[in-house]
Amino acid sequence: MVREPAAAQNEAFAGLVEEVARTQSREAFIQLFDHYAPRINAYLVRLGTPGGVAEELTQEVMVTLWRKAALFDRSKSSVGTWLFRIARNRRIDSLRRDRLGDLDPNEPSFQPQDNINADDYLDSQLREERIRIALRELPEEQLQLIELAFFKSLSHSQIADETGLPLGTVKSRIRLAFTRLRRILEADTQVDVD
Repeated sequence: MVREPAAAQNEAFAGLVEEVARTQSREAFIQLFDHYAPRINAYLVRLGTPGGVAEELTQEVMVTLWRKAALFDRSKSSVGTWLFRIARNRRIDSLRRDRLGDLDPNEPSFQPQDNINADDYLDSQLREERIRIALRELPEEQLQLIELAFFKSLSHSQIADETGLPLGTVKSRIRLAFTRLRRILEADTQVDVD
């Protein structure tokens, strides 16, 4: 899998959204869906949304993308920021509909995001690019387990079941991957400082 730099990838996704808005291109939508739906679902699960509800909300977000692609403005945000904001708002709406009494109005996900400082945004983009580069340096068997754990939000036991590997092997490969990533990123940071 060839990974593009973040800025180029963001531009490509923005172009796909604009294509969906102009021509209702199913191919463009499928590319966006394949990239963002698993990430939005994992994000919602990390926020504590039950699996089935997270899947429904993810579908709602992607339907919103299809129907309201013309509202996307690449000068205001990236496609990811736009979709994750929609997901967060859908989650809040879902919680309100369910009238859960344990909602904390001070929960961080209910608070409006501060405007992102351009320097902070650039720093986060550079950090993400460093992590992408470091991930490319992992052996395939370690990378596969990292993707299952963090992009698909699977537990170590679920990963063992899915891959057929012993649980101990899954844990040790993930630990080795993190050790290697830490070394790569620390070496990269030292080069930047020097």
